[in-house]
Formats: sequence, structure tokens, C-alpha cells
Amino acid sequence: MKRIAKTILPALAVLFFAAGVQAQPARPDDEALLRDWIRTVSSDVFGGRKPMTEYEDLTVGYLVGEMEKLGLQPAFDGSWYQPFRIVSTTCRPPKDRIRLKGRRRAELRFPDDLTVWTARATDRVELKNAEFVFCGFGINAPEYGWNDYEGVDVRGKIVVAMVNDPGFYDASLFRGRNMTYYGRWVYKFEEAIRQGAAGCLVLHDTAAAGYGWHVCVNGHLEDNLALYDPETQNANELGVKGWLRDEGGRKIFDAAGLDFDAALAAAKHPGFRAIPLGVKGDVILDVSYQVEETRNVAGILPGTDLKDEVVVMSAHWDHLGIGTPDETGDTIYNGAADNGSGIASVLLAARKFQELPAKPRRSILFFFPSSEESGLFGSQYYCEHPAIPMEKTAACLNFESIGPAELTEDVVILGGGECELDRFFVAAAAAQGRYIFFDDDNSDGWFFRSDHYNFVKQGVPALVVENGLHPVHPDRQNRYPMSSWYHKPSDEYRDDWDLEGTLANVYLMFSVGVSVANNSCR
Repeated sequence: MKRIAKTILPALAVLFFAAGVQAQPARPDDEALLRDWIRTVSSDVFGGRKPMTEYEDLTVGYLVGEMEKLGLQPAFDGSWYQPFRIVSTTCRPPKDRIRLKGRRRAELRFPDDLTVWTARATDRVELKNAEFVFCGFGINAPEYGWNDYEGVDVRGKIVVAMVNDPGFYDASLFRGRNMTYYGRWVYKFEEAIRQGAAGCLVLHDTAAAGYGWHVCVNGHLEDNLALYDPETQNANELGVKGWLRDEGGRKIFDAAGLDFDAALAAAKHPGFRAIPLGVKGDVILDVSYQVEETRNVAGILPGTDLKDEVVVMSAHWDHLGIGTPDETGDTIYNGAADNGSGIASVLLAARKFQELPAKPRRSILFFFPSSEESGLFGSQYYCEHPAIPMEKTAACLNFESIGPAELTEDVVILGGGECELDRFFVAAAAAQGRYIFFDDDNSDGWFFRSDHYNFVKQGVPALVVENGLHPVHPDRQNRYPMSSWYHKPSDEYRDDWDLEGTLANVYLMFSVGVSVANNSCR
């Protein structure tokens, strides 16, 4: 991590805040409002906020009501809603198994060995006698001199690819522990399509992925979502996408008569060449699908002389809904931290903007995208059909799982050093008596895992804020570790949540938003 020394911050704070563009002071009821919003949207009544269920209507209706109370205006040509179509698929192999034959036979069990799905709007996917090819990380990156597909033809075949990128294992490769987009599992699917593959299975590894196998199962066992193309019915998508557990990968390599560990070790070094495994099988999925409509939600606060330009403050409204019970029998994935805390933070930021003595120069879009949990689809659709053109979007400030958080002396931002937002964050932190760490260990790919990244793809500056490493009150540090609640029914609001750091980070993001909105240039 790169630390911005505290000694330079007071001067920077004066430099960037001297023009009177600074945050409104905290109000006594800010925390109570934040808690009430989180408590409400993560209550059992909202059923885990899954898109395209009755809980979507409840959630988006609630958000519109709160934005109306805050005095915002509808963002989409007089409407609060931006509808778009999604295909939802639930897929299972017949008898929950896939049989393979190579030098030996193997049987992959669903969902213990793998979880598989498709984005195609069809009743059945059949990849008959499909051949498996191990393509290392599944990366074609000319700028890094790396091509796992060189010299191999994967057309019509199933690619097996490791998650993350080579830098996770060797700091001299790619960007070291700062994962590139090539490390994301969604990239593996995108590249497999470009190479003509029929399917792609990503080898799960808890350390390299940044989450356990339960996340792969819970996220894809039912209701897999994708943007829907009515002209093709998504026929251009991969026939089969999936995650492959370590045990499942070992079964495939055992069927090939190859050493699984040796192959993975070789793939981590330059010069690796893909390995046709000589393993084939009928990969068949019985598919139930529905094409339905979901909605992004947004309100806008019009600016003044630069009102045709916009600063986006976003937080996805969706979560996982009702699913597999945990050890207590709880089936509701309430999503209090992820992302009830983000929803509440955007609403609080909207309130702070309305309290400013003068309107900001640029407009502020308070954006609640749908379907983040299933692939960032809501923000993808918005970026392809924006309320205000991307070239007039000055920044995206995204609130993702921002609470609970204890107050820290420092603030961590991902994506720092890459865009012109750095200076605003440095100054805003200084105004709070805090300082910035620019996190250059993005080994879990967090920077790519929320809605801001679709804006980054369009060239819009965006950074991700995380809580710091140095608590003001050491006895409060990390009382709610992410591993205890991430994508689990245990992600529930609690009255004993520490929100002091959460509030400080909301005020920080608000201050950055004000500064960007009033700055003379993008």
C-alpha cells in the first residue's frame, strides 16, 4: 500500500476546500436515518431484494418514495425507472451428474464438484462428446506477452481455466497482487467466447478468488441472470458456464491421466501451452428459463451552469433473495451490509446535497442499479443507455458494503493512482483529519466486482472506498469480519453495529462528490 503522508494533508485540504466547496457538518439524526434505512431494506419483509420477484416491486417502490421525500426528480425522462429485460435460467445436469471418459472414467457431481449454468434462452443445452482443454488462466493479454490460447484450437470445446491472473502467484508478472481484469471469472467467459469455445469452467480457489465455494453455489444454483437479446435469444453466449471445485478439477485430470498439481504449477509460468486433456463427455443441461423485466432506479438533483454534466452516486439495490438455508435454518439473504448499507449511504448523501446552501454546478444522479449480484447487469445496461451521456459523466462514486465500519485514522481506496479523483479523496480525508492509503493489493479483484467498473470501462473515473487499517478505537477493530456474513443469511442488521466509520466514509464520499460537481473541469 502507498501511504499519503499526514504532514502534507492540511495544505492540500486548504488548497481544495478554500473555495467554500466543503461538506455540510454532520447532523445529530444522520446516524438514526442511516440505521433506519438499512434496517428497513434488509428486513425480512423485503425478502432479500431479489430482482424479478414481488420483492423487487417493494424495494424499488420504497426507494422512489424515499427519493420523493428528499426532493429529487425522476432521472429517466420523467420516470424513476429504467426497465430492461433479463433472462433468468435455472440449470441442472440430468441426474445431477456429468460423466466423462478419457484414459479413465470420471463423474462430476452437481453442485459438489461443479456448478454450471447458461445464459441462453432455451430448454436444453447439449454439448455432445465435448472435449476438455486446460488453458491455464484462460488469458490472452498481448500487453503482458501472455497468451494461454496460443497454438490450441478450442472451437466447440470446453475450456478449463484458473481464476485470477499470474501476478497473484509471481509479483513480477502482470501487476503482481494488484489483479488485472484478466483475472476476473467473467473475463474468462468473455475470452472463451472470442476463441470459439462452447463452454468454460473456472477452477475455484478460495485464496485466488477471494471467497469460498459456497459463494459459487449460492450465486448460481438457481436463477442465473443475464441481459437478454431478443434477436438472438442469447444464442451467441457460451453454451455452458461454470465454476469447478478443486475436487472436480482433480477428477478431470485424473481421467486424463495427468498430474493436476503439476499442470496448475506449470500454468503459472511464462511459456505455458494449453493442454488438450483427451477427456470427453456429454455436457447436458436441462434449463428452465424466464425472460422478465427488472428496473434500475434513479433520481437526479439538477445542477446549475453545468447541469448537462453529471456526478453519479450509486449503490445496487438487489441481493440474493431467498435460498439455501444456513445452519440455523434461515433462508433469507437479507443483504444488510451488502448492500443495504450502500443504499442507505446514497440516500444520506442525497440528503446532504439537498442541505447545501447552493446547488452544485453539475447535476447529481443518485443511481440504484439492479442485478449487480448476478453480473453487474443493471449498471452495464445503464452505461449502454445512460440518462446523461458517458462523455458528460464526470465520475462514479459507488457505495458497496460500506458498513458496518469502525472509525479509522486512514481510508483505503482501490483504483487510486489511476485517475484524477485521487486529489479530491486526499483533500476530503484531510478535512476529516484522516489520511489515504492507495491499495495496490487488489488480489481478490474487488475493484472489478461492483457497478463502478462498468463506468470505468466507459472511461469514467471511479474509485472504491474501503475502511482503513488503523482504528481510532482499537478495541472495535473488525468486529464484523466479512467472512462471517458475505452472501450468507447472517448478513442482517444489528442494533449494535458500529457505524461511526461508515458515517465518516459517507461524509468523505459526499465531500468528493461536491468537489467534483463544482470543479471547473472533468
